[in-house]
Amino acid sequence: MLNFYYYAPTKVVFGKNTEEKAGELVKDFGGSKVLVHFGGNSAKKSGLLNRVINSLKEAGLTVFELGGVVPNPHLKKVQEGIDLVKKEKIDFILAVGGGSVIDSAKGIAMGALTEKPVWDFYLGKEKPGKCLPVGAILTISAAGSEMSCSSVITNEDGFIKRGLNNDYYRPKFAILNPELTMSLPAYQTFAGCADILMHTMERYFARDKDHSMMVDSIAIGLLKTVIYYSKILVKRPNDYAARAEIMWAGSLSHNTLTGPFGNGDWATHQLEHELSGMFDVTHGAGLAALWATWARYVYKEDLERFVTFATDVFGIPAPKTQSDKDDVANAGIDAMEQVFRDINMPVSIRQLNLPEWNEQIIEKLAEKASFGNSRTLGAIKKLDKSDMKEIYRLAY
Repeated sequence: MLNFYYYAPTKVVFGKNTEEKAGELVKDFGGSKVLVHFGGNSAKKSGLLNRVINSLKEAGLTVFELGGVVPNPHLKKVQEGIDLVKKEKIDFILAVGGGSVIDSAKGIAMGALTEKPVWDFYLGKEKPGKCLPVGAILTISAAGSEMSCSSVITNEDGFIKRGLNNDYYRPKFAILNPELTMSLPAYQTFAGCADILMHTMERYFARDKDHSMMVDSIAIGLLKTVIYYSKILVKRPNDYAARAEIMWAGSLSHNTLTGPFGNGDWATHQLEHELSGMFDVTHGAGLAALWATWARYVYKEDLERFVTFATDVFGIPAPKTQSDKDDVANAGIDAMEQVFRDINMPVSIRQLNLPEWNEQIIEKLAEKASFGNSRTLGAIKKLDKSDMKEIYRLAY
């Protein structure tokens, strides 16, 4: 096993009605003036926002609100939050929503304590320092941002999407009530399931030969859990047990538990970031549309890993001869692609119904993903710009 650091400081409060603990938790972590950050009208219409605000006020806290976060959250909204926090001397950011809201809250928390442009941190020009504390009340099981060190923001100037890892803004607490996810449209629910699967698989497909049996077992258990319960949700969308299992899996899939060595492939994520940055694609759906094409493109570079994936996750019989390994690896890829179909996720870019698709768009996507042909993607196979273009073509 490789040397590693593991840091997961988030306090988790899980279960029914736990959003009513918001005021108590913010106060426990030193908050007195709270920015409640959220997305659209659903938080208001459902009554969730009122319950949260009442809890905060009952705890004697001063409350400010900033809504309007969109999927693939925008830099402009982050800057609006930073300006409000500085003006009102707010000392705690509470995200009420999914990964987009939490990622936006993290950006605000980081930008509020510096005079440097917050986008410079996402570009890697500046290194993050201290942040305001962040808390999260999760309304969609997907991104895992409620326990992760990750934030991904889209700059509307050029629609450039960039991610940043920063332990300073890991949420102090996460409130996870599976009932809050029951009002989601089915498409969002299953795009979230795809995102959870991908967070686990990105780490599972690490290039290192020194894999850990224990970590692999956790990853395989997460994958099996999400596959099993997501199919239950197709038939019974209000099944609390299924919602609970998937919600907890979402947090564990992205809090480094399944990849403490700090590695993984992540090429599918990076390719999808440009797709959703340009076309505002739902992240999990974009990942599902790309993954099988990536897998078929690279699997021979680490055939043994793909064989193990097929046998351990899907129970496909182990190859009897060396020549059988290709068939087993491809059967595993086919099986995961079928999982995406079973939960009504796209398995090609064509199924995303983009407004246009041509060689100029492919070139632009690959140019962005390769940072102007200055970097490669992936661990299983190092993808250069020409590889990226070919994956985009084949995925269509």
